[in-house]
Amino acid sequence: MPRPSPTVGADAAAPRRGRLPRPPVTVLLVPGLAVVLFAFCYPVVATLAWPPDGDPATVARETGGLLTDPYLLPVVARTVRVAVVTTALCLLMGFPVAYLISRAPGRWPGRLLALAIFPLLLNTVVRTYGWIMVLGGNGLISGISEALGMGRVQLLYTETAIVLGLVQLFLPLMILSSYSSLAQQDHRLEDAARGLGASPGRAFRTVVFPLALPGVLVGCTLVFAGAVTAFTTPQLLGGPRERLLSTLLYSRVNVSLDWPSASAVALVMTVLVLAVSALSGRLGKIGSTTS
Repeated sequence: MPRPSPTVGADAAAPRRGRLPRPPVTVLLVPGLAVVLFAFCYPVVATLAWPPDGDPATVARETGGLLTDPYLLPVVARTVRVAVVTTALCLLMGFPVAYLISRAPGRWPGRLLALAIFPLLLNTVVRTYGWIMVLGGNGLISGISEALGMGRVQLLYTETAIVLGLVQLFLPLMILSSYSSLAQQDHRLEDAARGLGASPGRAFRTVVFPLALPGVLVGCTLVFAGAVTAFTTPQLLGGPRERLLSTLLYSRVNVSLDWPSASAVALVMTVLVLAVSALSGRLGKIGSTTS
């Protein structure tokens, strides 16, 4: 029996000439990590901790003054209140819509979902100016109120106007996040719960909603963070009277040029968003263990 040529085995075992070895996965992550660190993390940390014309001690002092000043403290409270109400309204309106879309037959889920998220394709300024035409003293709501004999209604430049604008702005995010969890559910689980004697409401509370909780929490986090940091809608619909932290931050940077105070405002906004994100993650872990 002829022996195999030793050169054949050596050539098969040796790597092919001209082909470079594959780099490890960590090397592939270096460019992305560099962009995140130097283009995002470093500017944010520098702005929050060491702003121009200031130092960390100044930022800490300004933050303490922001949380104790009788004029600025209501701005913080109003921002939290508007964000919480916006998140609650988006959840109450968005989750049922996402549920109906996920249960639609045939090709309807894709079409309905595209219709639901279509407002995201429109410019924020255009949508906000639409609310100005509706809520203004000469707008649609005021005209209907006057026709009914109740006089003119001025909803523009109020907290209600800000909430309405933010709900329209972030409702598609809640629908999209909730739908992502609802679409992955097995519909037969709900049918099985009803077959075992559970009412539709109980099947929804014990089966559908707990399984959709991860998507709901993501949607709530996105809506809350967006409501806290949104600027255009609160600026146009709230005006100078109903200030939020975002409009206050703009004023401190572009009007008074007070960078340490602006960093304090940005620090409070960041802490609010991170706290809600941590709470959302904690609730998600609790929901996963109980389900």
